[in-house]
Amino acid sequence: MPSGFECNNPTKEKKVDILFALSKQFYIFAVRFRILNKQITSYMYAIVEIAGQQFKVQKDQKLYVHRLKAEVGAKLDFDKVLLADNDGKITLGAPAIEGAKVTAEVLAHVKGDKVIVFRKKRRKGYRKKNGHRQAFTSITIKSIKA
Repeated sequence: MPSGFECNNPTKEKKVDILFALSKQFYIFAVRFRILNKQITSYMYAIVEIAGQQFKVQKDQKLYVHRLKAEVGAKLDFDKVLLADNDGKITLGAPAIEGAKVTAEVLAHVKGDKVIVFRKKRRKGYRKKNGHRQAFTSITIKSIKA
């Protein structure tokens, strides 16, 4: 028991002892889990240019990019890899890494949320209302080879 603690009820004292022991065990478990998790996890990512935009991608990541001309289920290779990081070993391209590629699979072609464009000039009777929905392609990253 912590020093300076006095209790007249012995059952309450036992409960405090049990809670103290459980909290200590939980803390030790959390520290061990954090250490094991850091040892097991391998972290690889790449910065790749897809359809004119740069994305940071990892294996098995789902991503929405501007509409690509590919069928659903098709495998795509992106060879414009600008940077690759494999567990802290960074490879930087100038402008792209030679021989590096990111392989992805097309999941679906979707549309984004509707954006309303409203223009108005006060006191002139001028009003224009337009809507826009951006076309996207949903892809998943299958592999990264640097």
